[in-house]
Amino acid sequence: MSVPPEPEYRPPPPEALKLIHADEDLFVANKPAGLLSVPGRGSHKSASVLSYLSELYGPVFDVHRLDLDTSGLMIVARSQLAQSTLAQQFADRKITKTYNALVRGQMAGVSGEIDLPIGRDWNERPLRRIDHDAGKPAKTLWWLEKQGKMNAHLRLQPVTGRTHQLRVHLASIGHPILGDRLYDSGYSSGRLYLHAGRLDFEHPSTGKPVHFQSVKPFDLQGATADTRL
Repeated sequence: MSVPPEPEYRPPPPEALKLIHADEDLFVANKPAGLLSVPGRGSHKSASVLSYLSELYGPVFDVHRLDLDTSGLMIVARSQLAQSTLAQQFADRKITKTYNALVRGQMAGVSGEIDLPIGRDWNERPLRRIDHDAGKPAKTLWWLEKQGKMNAHLRLQPVTGRTHQLRVHLASIGHPILGDRLYDSGYSSGRLYLHAGRLDFEHPSTGKPVHFQSVKPFDLQGATADTRL
């Protein structure tokens, strides 16, 4: 599969980035699709979640990232101590991320696990691929929320955090995420139908469990012409 041309970067304006939560230690932001998590290479890619927040609130520090085309919840630290504490939670797999996705096809069951190693595709950068020889372990859990005639709405939880993990895993089992220009051979146009809808973690200062949710900006019937029930 060849890599399609990268579209021109046209970031949403700062007001499109919504804060779900703010305190002295962290922000939880709702990232719109089409906005970088951190600044990219070159001044034309300076607009990002981090740059928008730093312009308003001063220094901020990334904890994790969402793909450019993915929307949803992101944690952004307001101190290096909070960043370190939260990064350790990610390393220890104490942070649970839950996504919503619209995928192609009829699912064979109501839930499942995808346990396939992911590695770089050195011939087609920036693609990743299933690599049983040199890939890193990767695991994704999925649940069927709604089945249409041609597509399905899934709830997803990545157990590991590999680059493009959800996109590669779903494509590898024959159910690419709708709107995925990198991994869906049927892609024509439109947004990636992947949304980080829930975060569960321990607050870096209090140690208490916290939970944040975001309503997905799409549904099975309203995504594309071929997702009707």
